[in-house]
Amino acid sequence: MNKASAICRVLHPARTQLAPSRSSRCFNTFRHAFPSARSSQLAAAACASQSTQSLTLPSRRRQLLQSRHASTGAVDHTIKHTGLYDLHIKHGGKMVPFGGFSMPVQYSDLGVGESHAWTREKASLFDVGHMYVLDKSQTTDETERITKPPTTRVQHRLSGPAASLLLEKITPSSITALPNYHSTLSCLLHPSTGGIVDDTVITRLGPDTFYLVTNAACREKDAAYIEEQIAASDHPSHIDWQVLDGWGLIALQGPLSEQILQDALLAIKATDLEGSEVDLHGIYFGQCKHFIVDHPSSSTDSAPIMVTRGGYTGEDGFEISIPPDWTRTFTQFLLDNAGPEKLRLAGLGARDSLRLEAGMCLYGHDLNDDTTPVEAGLSWVIHKDRRTGGGFHGDGVILRQLRPVKDGGTGPPRRRIGLIVEGAPAREGAKIMATHGEEEIGQVTSGCPSPTLGKNIAMGYVTNGMHKAGTEVTVLVRGKKRKGVVTKMPFVASKYWKQAAGTAPG
Repeated sequence: MNKASAICRVLHPARTQLAPSRSSRCFNTFRHAFPSARSSQLAAAACASQSTQSLTLPSRRRQLLQSRHASTGAVDHTIKHTGLYDLHIKHGGKMVPFGGFSMPVQYSDLGVGESHAWTREKASLFDVGHMYVLDKSQTTDETERITKPPTTRVQHRLSGPAASLLLEKITPSSITALPNYHSTLSCLLHPSTGGIVDDTVITRLGPDTFYLVTNAACREKDAAYIEEQIAASDHPSHIDWQVLDGWGLIALQGPLSEQILQDALLAIKATDLEGSEVDLHGIYFGQCKHFIVDHPSSSTDSAPIMVTRGGYTGEDGFEISIPPDWTRTFTQFLLDNAGPEKLRLAGLGARDSLRLEAGMCLYGHDLNDDTTPVEAGLSWVIHKDRRTGGGFHGDGVILRQLRPVKDGGTGPPRRRIGLIVEGAPAREGAKIMATHGEEEIGQVTSGCPSPTLGKNIAMGYVTNGMHKAGTEVTVLVRGKKRKGVVTKMPFVASKYWKQAAGTAPG
């Protein structure tokens, strides 16, 4: 694939064919998304070359299209592989079956705790692009704990004149104010209740083009929800929704991440869409950029990747979206170019403890359909203009929860908290009680020993009023009462690369 074709693939990654009648649409979309003379020339060339060229439709996308309306009642016990399965095996991945997929919990070179520390000190690479549906019959209790899918993602592209209106309806974010190539964490919301359907990251790629990343554990639920919301919108024909099946997604996390990715992209002669050399230092947390990269072993074969600064560990890092047929080659090249003294693969065991230290929620555990953003401590995703104007699902409930009772609101009935627990670690479902008496005031939703702090950490929900830092509580761990102290999160300070103050806590 030449560079012009690669650029067009940025816009239509999952299309089987771009018919001649769509050439002008492809050109205009690209021109508005990436306004420059050079980009317009490349777009015109790309779309002309693609108008008579067929692309192979990934088999996983065919399966989705065939099964989207099918019943999900039956559990598929067939163990599936991601595009990086062979690479995991090659590098000594300890594979476990869960959710129908074979995925690494850890690798032979490092234990879970060692991998956790390596990420904090150097850099680790995570496979985050696989599908996931938890099948508890395939997991032991311990395997389930360390292989809860804190990193699994589904990638979407939402475009069209009515796309931003839809997003402003189903999320509390100010989508109209989101600049190009900037991202925001948000929540898909249930109508009326304001409960969280799923948490999501939304990135604006152009005036009418958005890239969404959702949790693969919610894949079927999210698909039905988005489809339903599009159908119920005022202009459903003005919204185009694609699931980018088959596209790889890897997370490069740790303090050496920028150096590692910068060196790798320069080595394969990557350029941005304007033809400029890569400069990752100017991409800040929550920003992204497309790059056209040459194949590591072929200077005539090019493909687009999208690099977003952010992640799920609290460390500086990047998530990289890669075309289906490039995922393994690009991932192996990153490892080889950096070398094992800087970069190692990491599994889901380390990922779970890293995200908990960073105070980050895991959907299905710390978030669910009955939890509002206010209860979850995510009020900051509700932007200022939305707090006054509303207009999003569940605004009646959410806006009342934002206001304390003394100001005419209701406040949230419960709040998400962090905990330091003495003795044995508190796991999901452990009861939280008031220090004096037997009154249950909440439950733990996630918990594990913290490799960084050397303490047992947890998060959970307690009755409003019991959430202040320093509050002592009792946590019932395996039938024994343990002392717990409400603690501010993140437990370990975040190190995101931010424009306002450089590397700063989140």
